[in-house]
Amino acid sequence: MTDDEVVEALRVVASAGTLPPPATPEAVTSAEEVIGFSLPPLLRRLYVEVANGGFGPRQGILGVRGGAAQGNFADIADLYQDGPDPSGRIPAGLVLIYDWGCTIWSLVDFRDPAGDMWCNHEGACWPQGVNLAEWLTGTLAGTLTVETLLESQPTS
Repeated sequence: MTDDEVVEALRVVASAGTLPPPATPEAVTSAEEVIGFSLPPLLRRLYVEVANGGFGPRQGILGVRGGAAQGNFADIADLYQDGPDPSGRIPAGLVLIYDWGCTIWSLVDFRDPAGDMWCNHEGACWPQGVNLAEWLTGTLAGTLTVETLLESQPTS
């Protein structure tokens, strides 16, 4: 799917009224300032044009300030605030966006405009081999699951 097709597909989901309203441009800018990287363009569009998080798998991705939370996690900047990862296992610019449970996270690479997706589990961090558009398309179709994420983990 193209970015426009992803935006339109998520607009259909948003029209059901189950997602938070879109983020303000100021909330997005504030998150970028905390994180130190610009949001990938598709993620920015989704937050500002469709909904402030809540879309994607199950209960949906985290939003920026005022958007969808997940458990104790308020927003993507809140998670990133203390630094990308004190252990050094998660490179700067990778932003936690979705908690699958059992310490399994999907992350978006803010260093890349395509928003390459990464996975973090039990101290290991690896690329998922898909970008944000492909990740969202897979979660909408039900073809991208926590099991497929763990299957992509490199063996060492």
